[in-house]
Amino acid sequence: MKAVETQNIVYEDENLIALNKPPGVNFDWVLETRKDLISVHRLDKDTSGIILFAKNQSAADYLKSLFQNHKIRKTYLALVVGNVKNNRGVIDLPIGRSKKTPLKRVAVGERRGKMREAVTEFKVLKRFPPAPSKSDFESAKKSDFFPAGGFTLIEVYPETGRTHQIRSHFAAIGHPVACDKLYGGKNPKCPAELTRQFLHASVVDFTLPSGGRLRIEADLPEDLENAKVLLCRH
Repeated sequence: MKAVETQNIVYEDENLIALNKPPGVNFDWVLETRKDLISVHRLDKDTSGIILFAKNQSAADYLKSLFQNHKIRKTYLALVVGNVKNNRGVIDLPIGRSKKTPLKRVAVGERRGKMREAVTEFKVLKRFPPAPSKSDFESAKKSDFFPAGGFTLIEVYPETGRTHQIRSHFAAIGHPVACDKLYGGKNPKCPAELTRQFLHASVVDFTLPSGGRLRIEADLPEDLENAKVLLCRH
């Protein structure tokens, strides 16, 4: 279990703490060393970024109410496969559990159980074109950096908080998150050297119990920043 270090803490007061979760650990990894904290929401294991924990039951109830009533503004950075044509858009597709793969939540295909409303807004930040010709880029195979159609860097604002919502929604429209082993098909497309999904919870914006407004930000971690830099170079 990876210990919580000082650099993981991006905000703290008497009621809550915001941590920058590293990839590869479960959302509740902090509870192994901080028994006083209460979990109020989740991030997927291989998704990095800001996650909130309450320090008391009153704060926990307050934060959970904000999440349930969509009063916390969450922003993610994601790199998705292919060229997303619209500069802005909204994906409004209910999500249910996959019949074939129980771990997956899908918006298209065979589903079982209750379908839940799911709405995801997005904005394109940068498009990375398809691979250059071999004469232009001889130092690496085309597939090392770009799949057919390239990649698109997007900012994502989920209005609801369903399990795997962003990953499921972008897979449903034909643009799975880069390097997503669950939703990216048999051969997930990855920028060179990236080993996990390019998805990062970068900003959380909400009203504190005291009434003040709080905006918390977390920069891209090293592995995602390196992948982004490699794409920008080529």
